[in-house]
Amino acid sequence: MNGNSLAIDISKINGDQQVITEDSVAVEEPLEIQLISSAADGAAAKSISITMRTPGDDAELALGFLYTEGIIASHTEVADVGHTGPVGDISGQRNTIRVRLGSGVAIDFDRLQRHFYTTSSCGVCGKASLDALKVAGTKSLLDAQPRFPPALITSMPDKLREQQHLFSTTGGLHAAAAFDSSGEIVVLREDVGRHNAVDKVVGWLLSARRLPASDLGLIVSGRASFELMQKALVAGIPLLAAVGAPSSLAVQVAREFDMTLIGFLRGGQFNLYSGGERIL
Repeated sequence: MNGNSLAIDISKINGDQQVITEDSVAVEEPLEIQLISSAADGAAAKSISITMRTPGDDAELALGFLYTEGIIASHTEVADVGHTGPVGDISGQRNTIRVRLGSGVAIDFDRLQRHFYTTSSCGVCGKASLDALKVAGTKSLLDAQPRFPPALITSMPDKLREQQHLFSTTGGLHAAAAFDSSGEIVVLREDVGRHNAVDKVVGWLLSARRLPASDLGLIVSGRASFELMQKALVAGIPLLAAVGAPSSLAVQVAREFDMTLIGFLRGGQFNLYSGGERIL
């Protein structure tokens, strides 16, 4: 086990032949994200989320999650971030990461609890989800106008796969990558959860002072859902390209906020659902 993949013995069956061999599977473990705000009543760490993820880049995952959920608005609001246990700790503390906000950064923890209860339920969908983005002050990305030639777009799945080191080992991980208008991948992250992979990318961009990322595109290895569109939108990324299909609400978000949405990006072709002005 190397932290994000685990070698196990399996039986490989081919017809009536059975061979005992070794296989690598992606590690999936819970990560608890805790938040400390000295401006809140009491400075004790409060748990705000638990997500199943592939260990690695946990700080980026936490920061990206906090940013795309609108809990923090800048890297300057974060004093430090780190695991609660030492390296090599097997008690589970390496599965808890704590983000301490700077002095004067106030957090309404009661509002946070209501927010996560609501958005994780089945009662929020369609128009309510779009209205929630507007209420949060999310703005159109119409002014973000990088240009991406079609040939560049169709080359991105191969570039993504070439850099998916964990996927090549386990075959079981999602990937997300931010790329520029020359086709260079700026950052790529992998995870068992596609939302986590995007949060890791956004967390890296936040730490690198690259947000809003109005000059970049985002490619994801799976489908394009509302949640992924929302994360790209909050990060200021005007183009999302998905290897898989988009959902109807993803299309609505793209058209409502002037984003470019690409789906079924494979085999040298793609479907364009919104924002064709960014495709040369």
